[in-house]
Amino acid sequence: MSEAPTITLNNGVVMPQLGFGVWQVPDNEAAEAVSRALEAGYRSIDTAAVYENEVGTGKALAASGLPREELFVTTKVWNSEQGHNSTLRAFDASLDRLALDYVDLYLIHWPMPMFDTYVDTWRALEKLYADGRVRAIGVSNFKPAHLRRLAEETSVVPALNQVELHPALQQGELRAYHSEHSITTEAWSPLGQGKDVLADPVIGRIAERYGRTPAQVILRWHLQLGNVVIPKSVTPSRIRENIDVFDFELDEDDMAAVAGLDSGTRLGPDPDEMDWRG
Repeated sequence: MSEAPTITLNNGVVMPQLGFGVWQVPDNEAAEAVSRALEAGYRSIDTAAVYENEVGTGKALAASGLPREELFVTTKVWNSEQGHNSTLRAFDASLDRLALDYVDLYLIHWPMPMFDTYVDTWRALEKLYADGRVRAIGVSNFKPAHLRRLAEETSVVPALNQVELHPALQQGELRAYHSEHSITTEAWSPLGQGKDVLADPVIGRIAERYGRTPAQVILRWHLQLGNVVIPKSVTPSRIRENIDVFDFELDEDDMAAVAGLDSGTRLGPDPDEMDWRG
C-alpha cells in the first residue's frame, strides 16, 4: 500500500497530493472502485453532484472502516444549482447522498460567466465554510479573469482550482496566478484522458529509462510541479499503478522534456464557453 505526500492549502488544511477521481464511474460501480482505491492507499476521493455517483462513493467510504479524519472528500456544485440559496440546497443534497456530516473540499464546478452566477455561488460557499460545514472551499475550471473577479468582490480566496491540466495543456499563466495568490493547482484529466499524451514518444523514452509506465511518468511530473492530481481508473491494476509513483524522481532534463510538449490543446470545453446546465 502506498501513501501519498500531502500539501497544505492556504487555510492550513492538509490534503493528499494524489487522489482518486470517479468521473464517468457509474454509481453501481463506484462503491467497488472507491473501495479498491482505499485498499491501495488512496485517502482523497474526488466526486461531484453531476457524476451521479455520490451514493456509491459514500457507501465505500462507510464500508472502509477508516476514521473519517483520515479521509479527504471533495464534491462540487453543478451548474444548474448555481446561485446562493440553490447552492446551499445542493450542498445538503450532496451530504445526504454521501452520508457524511461534512466534506473536506467543496468546489464550484464551472464558472459559466455568461450566466453571471458564480459570485453569488461563491458567497454560498463562504457561508458553508464560515459555518464549519466544509473544511475548505475552491473552484474548478476558473480562468484568471474569473479568479480576479472573486478577489475583487468576495472575501475568501479559493483554496484550490481544479482544472484540465496535462502535458499538452500545461496552463502556465493560470499556474502563475495560483502561485502568486497561494491557490493550489489540481489537475483533472492529468493523463490527458489516455489519448495522445500517453503515446507520446518523449514520455515513452523517459518511462523506458526509469522502468515505469507512461502514466507513472506523467503523474510524477505533476507531483514535482506541485500539482494535486486525481487520476481515475476502474481497473484494479491501474488503480495500484497510479499511486505507485513516490519512489522515483524525474531529473531536470526529463521535466524540461515534458514541459516541451505543451501545445495548448484542450480535451474538454473552454471555461468561457461552457454553458451546459442540464
